[in-house]
Amino acid sequence: MSPRESIDDQRSQTDGDKKSKSRRPANTAFRQQRLKAWQPILTPKSVLPLFFIVGIIFAPLGGVLLWASSLVQEISIDYTSCLTDAPTGSPAYISDRVSSTFKSKMTSKPYWERSADNNTCSLYFNIPESMGPPVFLYYRLTNFYQNHRRYVQSLDLDQLKGTAVSNSSISSGDCDPMTTDAATKKAYYPCGLIANSVFNDTIGNPIYLGDNEVAYNMTKKGIAWESDKALYGKSKYDPSQVVPPPNWSKYNGSYTTLPDLHEDEDFMVWMRTAGLPSFSKLSRRNDTDALQPGDYRLDIVDNFPVTEYDGTKSILLSTRTVLGGRNPFMGIGYVVVGGVCVLLGALFTIAHLIRPRKLGDHTYLTWDSTNQPTTAMATGRDTRS
Repeated sequence: MSPRESIDDQRSQTDGDKKSKSRRPANTAFRQQRLKAWQPILTPKSVLPLFFIVGIIFAPLGGVLLWASSLVQEISIDYTSCLTDAPTGSPAYISDRVSSTFKSKMTSKPYWERSADNNTCSLYFNIPESMGPPVFLYYRLTNFYQNHRRYVQSLDLDQLKGTAVSNSSISSGDCDPMTTDAATKKAYYPCGLIANSVFNDTIGNPIYLGDNEVAYNMTKKGIAWESDKALYGKSKYDPSQVVPPPNWSKYNGSYTTLPDLHEDEDFMVWMRTAGLPSFSKLSRRNDTDALQPGDYRLDIVDNFPVTEYDGTKSILLSTRTVLGGRNPFMGIGYVVVGGVCVLLGALFTIAHLIRPRKLGDHTYLTWDSTNQPTTAMATGRDTRS
């Protein structure tokens, strides 16, 4: 082989290596961005009708949403300071702590009192018209940030499903700082910040105050989502292996029998963290019987502290429509968007009629310098920039 042939062979090998290492995308329509695309030309004739169409659709739809929201009956009572402000043995009116959305006026004023020997707070209120069914009882908290990143992650899914997770796994997992008890070195069950801070006020059934006191029975069955129930199972721990979280005072620091989280729908509702600092969570429901008009009493064992973080807590009795509970925000949003679109459409239409703007020739809109419009070629214009 001659020196010239050897040099050519080395060059061909080098060129082959360079080609094999090339990062150039394949010459396809997708990789080279040659796919067909629709690029509409926005003109007054195409844009102005869209404003009116959006307005005509959105405004009536928002009105329907507002009307459906107005059909929801509800009463809310703030009992944050009941243990400190409510008297014992004599009622105190609390009209400023009550809000309601009934069509009829209440026939008696709401008031509260507290028990002298325990933490029981009694709320007295009037239902002016029949409610439901169904009827839902919620508790509402404000300024409680369940959406904090560390709080949301503070749980062990395997432990909640029933697995007897080892102490070492709990200690190194996401449940920190609520992992193991410092005194006994046993794992908390369930571990984590969410479980430890579970809402622990005991809310009773509303009691009708007629000639004979009759309880309006509400159930805790069906308050959790079916998808949430699949996340919980019967624990394989022995009660001596674990201890309750510090705030679960009803167990006095130890278990004789473990709580069945698979059946505790109150716990499931709490564990589904809220996205906003003010939220309502379902506590009880009655899907079959209406709540008859009259005076009622609701007893609450007040254990959950909220004043430490400047929060409040309330109870909420509510019905629903086919569109859900009371929430006028969506309806207001639709009405506002529809109204703004109609207003802008009218203003732009007037401006177009009074001082119309001459449109340019859209055939000049091209990025391909080798494929100029025929109109430009015919007139001999130089379209290069």
